[in-house]
Amino acid sequence: MFNFLSLKPESFGLDFSDYSLRLIRLYESRAGFNVASFNEISLPEGIIRNGEIKNEEALVDLIKQAISSVKGKGLGTKHVIASLPERKAFLRTIHMPCLPEEDLKAAVVFEAENYIPLPTNDVYLDSQIIPPLKAKDKVQDHYDVLIAALPKKTVDPYLSVLKSAGLTPTALEIESFSMTRALIGAEAEKSPIAVMDLGLARTAFVTFSGGSLRDSLTIPISTKDFSSAIAKNLSVNPKKAEELKVKYGLDNKSKEGKEVFDSLAPILTDLVEQIKKHLNYYQSHNDDSLENNEIKKILLTGENATLKNLPKILSERLLIKVEVGNPWVNIISPGEKVDNNFPIQKSLLFTSAIGLALRGIKRE
Repeated sequence: MFNFLSLKPESFGLDFSDYSLRLIRLYESRAGFNVASFNEISLPEGIIRNGEIKNEEALVDLIKQAISSVKGKGLGTKHVIASLPERKAFLRTIHMPCLPEEDLKAAVVFEAENYIPLPTNDVYLDSQIIPPLKAKDKVQDHYDVLIAALPKKTVDPYLSVLKSAGLTPTALEIESFSMTRALIGAEAEKSPIAVMDLGLARTAFVTFSGGSLRDSLTIPISTKDFSSAIAKNLSVNPKKAEELKVKYGLDNKSKEGKEVFDSLAPILTDLVEQIKKHLNYYQSHNDDSLENNEIKKILLTGENATLKNLPKILSERLLIKVEVGNPWVNIISPGEKVDNNFPIQKSLLFTSAIGLALRGIKRE
């Protein structure tokens, strides 16, 4: 687990994006966990831009507002685990020799300079040994080490606003870790799995295998791009474009649906091609170590994960099973309901917040 800043009190999860704040606190129940409190507020444009905080004072006020108007039970804690922007992170799995722990740490810092496009003095760098993906009958001749780095100029303002809002950060975590914690079940997948997060500002594509995150890709295609394409091609205003996107998605059976589909087709093609390139890179760079390096499933989450026909079309074009993820898979037991009137239809928007809260209640 990457601990850019970590203690171990029970904490709530707070997920930042360019356009919103989402928070959740869980409680332990007989059947597992459930929602104690939650909230969501929109951020005016420009307070956070491309993952960088641009107006700390305004963000502090909005965090306080989110906390004071929390739904369900009161938070009952000032301890928080907060997200850090995926697009600003550098994640990479590297091979390292089997050295003693202290020697390995020093060697990782030295080796990381070959992969991180910033001086190591300008980043927060962390690493962990992850389970090897070699066949069991082979002798381990190296460590697989996942390195993660974030620019200090990105991280420090998040730490500053949390403290100014009266909170005590117990951990700051890159979004891909919280997403996979929420979406991927406790039982280890036999084959590698991927998570695709369709956001208002970007799409994140994360690969997970052997019980650990392996790498991530940020694709500069967003659900706002979908709406903008519809607005431009059909000469409608943004509100109408959003309505058409939600109504028709990628269902082209009707005349108006086909117009929407044709508007989205170039963006979807671009998205698919970028994912294909990343999948080819992932598989080719793991050929020598994996028993089975082929990704068998992609889980969708985020703003437009449930867009009509999106899983079906992605499955057909990528030749991989694509399905909408379930961010409650590690929290709510089958047959149980989500407590405190949580808006279940918004679950996929809260995926990262849920993953952060799950870490907070488990005190990892």
